[in-house]
Amino acid sequence: MKTNNKKQNLKETIRIFALGGLDEDGKNMLVVEIDQDIYIIEAGIKFPDEKESLGIEFIVQDFSYLIENQDRIAGIFITHGHDDVMGALPYLMKNIKANIYTSPLASKAIHKAFRKERITGAKIYTIKRHDSRKIGNHKVVFFPVTHAYPGTFGVAISSQQGYIVYSGEFIEDYDDLHDSYRGDFTTCTKLGNEGVLVLLQESKGAERTGHTSPNHRVEDRFARVLEQNEHNRVFISVYTQSVYRIQEIIDACIRYQRPMIFYTKELRDLIGNLEEMGFSIPHELILDPSMIKTQKTDVVVIISGQGKSLFKTLSNIANDEVEDIDFDQNDVVVIASPVIPGVEKVFKSMENDIYKEEGQILVLDKNVLSMHPSKEDLKMMIFLTKPKYYIPVKGEYRHLYMNSQIAMEMGYSPSQIILLDNGQVATFENQKLRSCSMELELHDVMIDGKENWDMAGVVLKDREILSTDGVMILAIGLDAKTKKIINGPDVQTRGLIYVKDAEYITTDVAKIMEETINEAVKNKTYENMQTRNEIRDKISKYLFKQTAKRPMVLPVILEINQ
Repeated sequence: MKTNNKKQNLKETIRIFALGGLDEDGKNMLVVEIDQDIYIIEAGIKFPDEKESLGIEFIVQDFSYLIENQDRIAGIFITHGHDDVMGALPYLMKNIKANIYTSPLASKAIHKAFRKERITGAKIYTIKRHDSRKIGNHKVVFFPVTHAYPGTFGVAISSQQGYIVYSGEFIEDYDDLHDSYRGDFTTCTKLGNEGVLVLLQESKGAERTGHTSPNHRVEDRFARVLEQNEHNRVFISVYTQSVYRIQEIIDACIRYQRPMIFYTKELRDLIGNLEEMGFSIPHELILDPSMIKTQKTDVVVIISGQGKSLFKTLSNIANDEVEDIDFDQNDVVVIASPVIPGVEKVFKSMENDIYKEEGQILVLDKNVLSMHPSKEDLKMMIFLTKPKYYIPVKGEYRHLYMNSQIAMEMGYSPSQIILLDNGQVATFENQKLRSCSMELELHDVMIDGKENWDMAGVVLKDREILSTDGVMILAIGLDAKTKKIINGPDVQTRGLIYVKDAEYITTDVAKIMEETINEAVKNKTYENMQTRNEIRDKISKYLFKQTAKRPMVLPVILEINQ
């Protein structure tokens, strides 16, 4: 009987693929299928390229496969609270129902996001630093790692073929850390001894030699700034989700007994959550934000935010466009937030504004490494877990390639290293890779403001046309019964031609519109929509011939009851 069970289990099929995060920065989502159970690891957003955004705020995954198979979803694992792993979760949960497993601080952030998006009924389970649970039909082991967000964990999903391990975003750091940041690699050793089929590791830091630690720290750098500016008011910028860095800044202020003002409500809420988790800040060093105007010396004003909005806030402060702050030329502005893709233009504008006001600006983040594993960190995890197969994930293609080379250096053959594209599925049976085929056709989903979804790119294409070739609007009034023209045509253009220099064009397109309508009425083929499409085609061809442009042409035919 036992033999039959074993044979049955060996037929288990494992499928591993990504719906985002491969050959791109952000939009991370990994999917592990073990027979009928689906496990989702992370649900992040990606910010559009500055030149190609065209009003799009961010991009999320194509959820079609998960919607179609939502009854099979055993759980969603959100390893920490950064946008690139958590930001798409509200949009996913509007389409499916599934249990969510995450860390204590990330849980608070998810609850807040769900309240904002009016999502109810979601079950969110908080993961302890050392935890294992049966989720679906399989045991899932959660192991703590050190990252920029407290409570970050890696995930190991058991199967009859061995564990499928995602290492999480981690670094090696053996210094005295609060328990919420302390990693524990003994679990990884135990997993390796029990048998790991596949290890998935992020690739963003794979190009960097050595270990990330201690080059990720800014506390001592900021402490030197405080020493050199003992009697200056210091403004320091930091991303709200860079919790480790926020705590470093606070620790430096405590070391030098510098009073602090937490400028934004979001930051004050975060500090409250951290204090609930056991982080202590001397209350006598915390000043009310209303004291910014009167405190011209000594105080450190910590300003948090995300992306462009953070640097715009600093610009507004330098330009005296913020009511509660009078910027002074003795003020020092410290940038502790890296200039990530998409914010470069806003950052340069902010620099200009500060220098114009004769303020001093210091960039603290130069030569500071982000808290992602470098080459030796990645090698350590491979060494401990001893996986049979290795899958680099999370990063642009050059990052994935460099990550694969690390495994090659450790003796893995190319047949054991799997480089995937989004939608490409690695299938395992009997502890062997059986296939690696492209099975899912995925489309980016653009989020514009309050959930304007555009999977086909039609809206973006229209915006591109408007931004390059302009628009022409033609309006005409017809008698609803006779279809005779009773007013118009009226022609308006924007971004196409200078009308006074090209009046013949507006005259010609008006004539084309009239003739098309009259001909259709005469031939008894007139139908409002069909006739408008015919007008659009004729005028588009005419305009391209005259101007070499393809503007958006919008004919309007109003049928009026007289």
